[in-house]
Amino acid sequence: MQAETAARGGQEPGAGTERTSRLQFRRHLVLLSAWTVLWFLVVAPTGGVSWHYLRQGEQLLFSGRPGGGLSVYAHHPELQIGPASLAAARLFAPFSDRVGQLLAEATMSALGLVVLVLVGRTAAWYHRGTGMNHRRLQQRILVAGLAFIPMWVEVAVRFGHLDDVLALFFTTLAVHALVRNRPTMVGTYLALAVDSKPWALSFLPLLLALPRPARLRAFLWFCGLVALAWLPFYLGDLGSLAAAKFTIPNQPASSLRWLGVSDPVTPWWDRPAQFAVGMGLGTVAVWRGRWPGVVLLGANARILLDPSIYTYYTASILLGTLLWDGVGQRRLVPWWSWTALALLYGGALLVPSDSARGLLRLGFVLLSTGYVLLWPTRRPKRGQGNHRADWRPAPPLPRPRTRPATLPD
Repeated sequence: MQAETAARGGQEPGAGTERTSRLQFRRHLVLLSAWTVLWFLVVAPTGGVSWHYLRQGEQLLFSGRPGGGLSVYAHHPELQIGPASLAAARLFAPFSDRVGQLLAEATMSALGLVVLVLVGRTAAWYHRGTGMNHRRLQQRILVAGLAFIPMWVEVAVRFGHLDDVLALFFTTLAVHALVRNRPTMVGTYLALAVDSKPWALSFLPLLLALPRPARLRAFLWFCGLVALAWLPFYLGDLGSLAAAKFTIPNQPASSLRWLGVSDPVTPWWDRPAQFAVGMGLGTVAVWRGRWPGVVLLGANARILLDPSIYTYYTASILLGTLLWDGVGQRRLVPWWSWTALALLYGGALLVPSDSARGLLRLGFVLLSTGYVLLWPTRRPKRGQGNHRADWRPAPPLPRPRTRPATLPD
């Protein structure tokens, strides 16, 4: 066999097919990269709507002036930004305002591509041994990515919300660590997501998808890192508790209006209810064997009960649909990603009526939540006698010596 290979110049059988597959793999990434660059160029000239909050927050946090340091949340409750995000914003402080903003927007846009790579690898690892067609999976991630990127650019470039970007990025890393059966990293990444933006707490039920003996260890890592990031502010200035009571106007187009909540500002119970509903739905999803829907359900709870209607909220929904379409489903066409883009983003731009926009948000939440929790799904059948529930990650397999040519990113 070695002699035959040497006679052909060292080329093993199938090498040509491998090169073709790698070429298609690179084309997959090139298309998504080009799509990201296009949207970045379109949005960047009018971007950075909220970037000044990040600059203000990191300057206050790392300054010794009054109202800064550990008292930043006590004196500036409007900074609903986690300390991890303020620390990350510090990386762009050495540059001028405009240059730092553009660098931050470009970095956040690139993280969107990394998210797509991670979701592709997560799906490939999760469905290994099931006979999944990896080229078909690449196509599904590509089509879903075409819907995902515009909303990622909305949060990353138009609004410049580094905190939301980091929360979604670390959540994606947590999901990837989950299928690789790395409980410590799952707890660590979920903690970093909450340290970036507190609403990521709704994704905590992902810990329940770990094997039972590992859940406690992951939860302890989560609690420890969240306490390490947030406790210094509350111990340093008890007035920091005021940040949790910060209110915003209840917009006429919010879903809350359709639920009969007519308060002019955020009701006192609203944010605790978001966390309770999000974690409750996520827990049911894990119990039903549908943990890839946890992020979508947590994001659904946010837009259902949030009094505001900012378009960048839809980025968390699109990450949820991306995970559901890519990992939780095996259809070629990622219907939920495109449905979310059309109803939530398209509706916000094209539907003039506030009441109608609120109804679209409510309708999407109810429809997608019902589908994830109740619609019959086919569990993947794994080879070699692996018949455990599809939400329970399998132990890591030995790393191959060479990278599979068709592994999707």
